[in-house]
Amino acid sequence: MSTAAESLNIPERSLDAAEATLLLPFGLDTRALQGVLGSIMAHDVDLADLYFQYTRSEGWSLEEGQVKSGSFAIEQGVGVRAVSGDKTAFAYSDEIGAGALESAAKATRAIARQGGEGRAALIRRGPARALYPALDPLASLADTQKVALLERLERFARDLDPRITQVVAGLAGEYEVVLVVRHDGLMAADVRPLVRVSLQVIAEQDGRREQGTAGGGGRVDYGRFDDALLRHYAERAVHQAITNLDARPAPAGTMTVVLGPGWPGILLHEAIGHGLEGDFNRKGSSVFSGRLGQAVAAPGVTVVDDGTIASRRGSLNVDDEGNPTRRTVLIENGILAGYLQDSLNARLMGVQPTGNGRRESYAHVPMPRMTNTIMLNGDRDPAEILASVDRGLYAANFGGGQVDIVSGKFVFSAAEAWMIEGGRLTYPVKGATLIGSGPEVLKRVSMIGNDMCLDPGVGTCGKEGQSVPVGVGQPTLRIDALTVGGTA
Repeated sequence: MSTAAESLNIPERSLDAAEATLLLPFGLDTRALQGVLGSIMAHDVDLADLYFQYTRSEGWSLEEGQVKSGSFAIEQGVGVRAVSGDKTAFAYSDEIGAGALESAAKATRAIARQGGEGRAALIRRGPARALYPALDPLASLADTQKVALLERLERFARDLDPRITQVVAGLAGEYEVVLVVRHDGLMAADVRPLVRVSLQVIAEQDGRREQGTAGGGGRVDYGRFDDALLRHYAERAVHQAITNLDARPAPAGTMTVVLGPGWPGILLHEAIGHGLEGDFNRKGSSVFSGRLGQAVAAPGVTVVDDGTIASRRGSLNVDDEGNPTRRTVLIENGILAGYLQDSLNARLMGVQPTGNGRRESYAHVPMPRMTNTIMLNGDRDPAEILASVDRGLYAANFGGGQVDIVSGKFVFSAAEAWMIEGGRLTYPVKGATLIGSGPEVLKRVSMIGNDMCLDPGVGTCGKEGQSVPVGVGQPTLRIDALTVGGTA
């Protein structure tokens, strides 16, 4: 049994692990890092940082009972950034060492003004916390056990229904160590485990083939995937595939739409969340620009971005600029309350960073990004919401989608949807797409359920060519007068 003191040492061990992984093997210490930052600051930049990263990842895929693919990769490097005004100079190297750092630092000086102080603050260890264990998930199971896990998942899916003719199961894990050192002296580290299971099934009946998908994960190890959870994934995927075998063509037109809880929050993420990121609002290109304090949603709508939820896929102990993540209220009771900020945009907008500076890797610059974006609970029973709809569409799960940040317009396809008639679900439909504008959707939310839940841990967000893991969540929502594109 671990003591309280040992638990408190977990964040400290993250810093020790980062130094042992990213500095000591390359002959680097805090004095050398301070010298590199000082050489950048000699050119009077507003901020500078070094971002070290080590990542070890693997992926396994099982199809028709056989391992179809397996991958293993190790990546490490350092990114050097200098910011002057609204200009950013950035260089990176997949070599870590004094020479590589100095070369990268020289490459960033082109944007800088002359006449700086020529020094950086003394390096200090920043505050840390433990939202997830500082462990290596790849080592939590032997390779044979990883394959056996996928075999059990396939068996669970096939045993549920004889119409399942094809099963593809995947397992992925990542162990990432990051170290951020800034010109103001802050040194922060994070050890980030990440695992995910994915499942795709094909069902066939009378010459018709439909697919279903499921999965989940988080910042834990493979021990998370016990047989009960694997059975749950199998049930979800098979249910979706079998449901779609009986689906009729979706109708088209303007109608009431009810969104289910959890993963349908991806519509909130895409259609609304990106428009609340600081860079779009500083540049005036978001539909939410300049609207702080104004009503942008129906009363009762409260949206937060929370990077502090334990073990969630979108959570981080610190962001990729060394700032602690936090719970940021974006919309409160329908009123626009804030934006998501990294250091650069926060400084230019005269506000504080919100811990949302994220980057895909050491080879990318940070930018404001979401973590776990959630609409909070209302006070309505989900059954009451469904019963209130005479005719409409219930979207239980989503597939892909597109959104335009400037206009807020979106198109999303429903992976599982049902017709609502007389206040109850009557039959599944296929080919339904939801078309609308993020700000308009917020205003048309007329009922908010009390069943908020988070997605199972599968989200990945893309922005300007960079991908990062994220989470979403919401309760059941009734949205009035939303355009549905169908196939009927």
